[in-house]
Amino acid sequence: MTFGEQPAYLRVAGDLRKKIVDGLLPPHTRLPSQARIREEYGVSDTVALEARKVLMAEGLVEGRSGSGTYVRERPVPRRIARSGYRPSGGATPFRQEQADGEARGTWESRSEQTEASGAVAERLDISPGDRVMCTRYVFREGGEAMMLSTSWEPLSLTGRTPVMLPEEGPLGGMGVVERMAALDVVVDNVTEEVGARPGLAEELLALGGVPGHVVLVIQRTFYASGRPVETADVVVPADRYRVAYHLPVK
Repeated sequence: MTFGEQPAYLRVAGDLRKKIVDGLLPPHTRLPSQARIREEYGVSDTVALEARKVLMAEGLVEGRSGSGTYVRERPVPRRIARSGYRPSGGATPFRQEQADGEARGTWESRSEQTEASGAVAERLDISPGDRVMCTRYVFREGGEAMMLSTSWEPLSLTGRTPVMLPEEGPLGGMGVVERMAALDVVVDNVTEEVGARPGLAEELLALGGVPGHVVLVIQRTFYASGRPVETADVVVPADRYRVAYHLPVK
């Protein structure tokens, strides 16, 4: 293979992808069979199979048991806005994550005490095995799961206080900044790192995705005078949402 030349299966996948994007193969259309691909492109069965696998991994097509492979409906990505915005009177978890005054959504949460893994301990600047409060959220919009979040807070900071449980007590659901203020801890900085990876099986099950779908992962940490007081992983399906940041100019 000469420099710059694509393998045959990528060339076939690229041509089929173009037909899908251009509307020549619209949603719910059956993808040409393996035999048809082999004949049309003059390739082997192996190449035809690998090309179909590429399109499946990209989420452009889906297999239907006993029926074949079909072009998937391509959702129009919706926006998830993130910023330092805080509505007056505190912020619910859904408002924290969406930061959109027009948003209407619901969420479910579950908190439990656990031991910090090595990765979580590093992010919170504590020792592996230290006790943390872990809270898992499922956010829904219009009944559809659109975002997952898992947060961790060191119990050395919040343990045996009224704000130990993020969703219970006098400040339940008010957000990290407000809850920490009740402990005289002033949150003055937040960092977010955005990456992408294939979704885990349990994530895709909750979000309504299929194996191979990519998710955006926002790794967020709140700080008070340089000390991490909460860290979280926010998981969003990349094919259905775009993350938009509103950053103030100073």
